[in-house]
Amino acid sequence: MIINEVIKPEARRGQMHPTGLVVTDLDGTLMRSDGTIHSNDLKTLEDLGTYGIVRAIATGRSLYSFSRSVDRPLPVDFIIFSTGAAILKYPEGVMMRSVNLEAREVQFIIRVFKQHRLHFMVHRGAPDNHLFAYHQPEGPNPDFVRRIELYHEVCWPLDSDAAPFDQAAQVIAVVPETMGDKVFNLIQEQLDEFNVIRTTSPLDGASMWIEVFPKNVSKSLSTAWLASELGIDAEYVMAVGNDYNDMDLLLWSGASYVVDNAPEDLKRRFASVASNDNAGVTEAVNRWLGLNPIQCIR
Repeated sequence: MIINEVIKPEARRGQMHPTGLVVTDLDGTLMRSDGTIHSNDLKTLEDLGTYGIVRAIATGRSLYSFSRSVDRPLPVDFIIFSTGAAILKYPEGVMMRSVNLEAREVQFIIRVFKQHRLHFMVHRGAPDNHLFAYHQPEGPNPDFVRRIELYHEVCWPLDSDAAPFDQAAQVIAVVPETMGDKVFNLIQEQLDEFNVIRTTSPLDGASMWIEVFPKNVSKSLSTAWLASELGIDAEYVMAVGNDYNDMDLLLWSGASYVVDNAPEDLKRRFASVASNDNAGVTEAVNRWLGLNPIQCIR
């Protein structure tokens, strides 16, 4: 594991001491099904900034993928990308922190994934983790093929068991829906020295992506680091998400919400708000402010 902390955000404290932190997932939460963001959610984020509440997006996307997904600068202060592997001060574009896998760790993960004949990608260390090498065994896997097609200009076949990079942000296996749970449990057992998470594919909405990170990489751990640097206690952090890769963040935050399009088991565990298509982030913020001692937007 390699930790790089380039610039810390203490300078923000001299401008205005933050009164809270709102963290939202991107795909399926802040972003609507058509790839746009509801005007109410954009206005809510703008208002939060006016009242000294820090705004962050915590996404599984790489920085490259995030940049391709938005057509204008967003009213947020930080991007926690690649499920917490790195943090960017936004919109300045200053990298604050990254945590990557070492080559020896990647080689071990590659061996385990090959034992299970998985289709997988090894992503270069952040912030250049849009570049990846991939392993494609025989057998159908349409979701994997689609991802290769989408990013054909930044990927290439993995030609050996050796790690393709000195540092890697993550290793991702794409598993068909019919075999997802069983394989995930096996991988989690074999790779217990890493953080192994599952998420639903944003491409077909059904396949499982098994993502492997250093042990101290997750949305919650990176958000906790950021909150600490900003002097914000966890009780003043609100999070909203829609999928299993948001689970650790939702469990850690002082207040947590899931949008209505989240899986049913997540909606049973966390307070539910409107869907991503119906400004669920705005509803979550309004409900949080109604319960929180922060008296900002009324």
